[in-house]
Amino acid sequence: MKRKIITIDEATCNGCGNCVTGCSEGALQIVNGKAKLVKEQFCDGFGDCIGTCPTGALKIEERDAPDFDIAATKQHLMKTQGVEAVRKMEAANARHTPPHAPTPAARAHAHASGGCPGSRMRFRPQAQAAAAPAAGSLPGIVNKSELNQWPIQLHLVQPGAPFFQGRELVVLSTCSPIASADVHWRFIRGRSVVVACPKLDDTDPYAEKLAGILSEPSIPKVTVVRMEVPCCGGLTAIAREALQMCGRTDLQAEEVTVSLDGEVVETRPITA
Repeated sequence: MKRKIITIDEATCNGCGNCVTGCSEGALQIVNGKAKLVKEQFCDGFGDCIGTCPTGALKIEERDAPDFDIAATKQHLMKTQGVEAVRKMEAANARHTPPHAPTPAARAHAHASGGCPGSRMRFRPQAQAAAAPAAGSLPGIVNKSELNQWPIQLHLVQPGAPFFQGRELVVLSTCSPIASADVHWRFIRGRSVVVACPKLDDTDPYAEKLAGILSEPSIPKVTVVRMEVPCCGGLTAIAREALQMCGRTDLQAEEVTVSLDGEVVETRPITA
């Protein structure tokens, strides 16, 4: 069957081992200086390891692969790492499992999607839902947009574009402006912006493209705005690689993490 599973670019992998620690299922090992998938049945496709990789070598792909085998994974962990590793895997599995799966169809959908924390079903009923406006009655503008450039998708923007000059740059995850109503005035206002998804985009050219943008000496600072889900950490990894490639030592860099409720939960510096 087709399902989501980890893939590793050995040319990009530096053998640091962060992903081995980040994987609660023991599916990854360092072999001959490179990360390797031990067995496909041990990978649950959640992508917790992606955000731990400093080079962006890890990605989730959808392909034919055997089902994730939780029983075999427990046996593997017990044999190789012991009971504490099994408890860690069970705790991770509990975090990944949707709190409500009302129908078999919903459970099947969650399984088919790989069960990623970023794809987990979540619903927060509003205290008072506003009535939907009648067709044709939508106002032309409700809240002013702070966006002052186009394009914004990282694949489409060009290094050296005039809107990058003399402004801070925001590297914005695709989901952040949907989760937080504050993104425009908090992050986009007065700044240039690029938008990217480290999990669903073709990210192969992203570090080089971003490095080209950051080589503009008048950009004083870059801020990565990411979601709290683990796979979104890949956006920070791309930015970190770009910082190393651009050759600048005067550039400030920070990571801002946004919760699923749209709140800023952490701000910390990014070091190249």
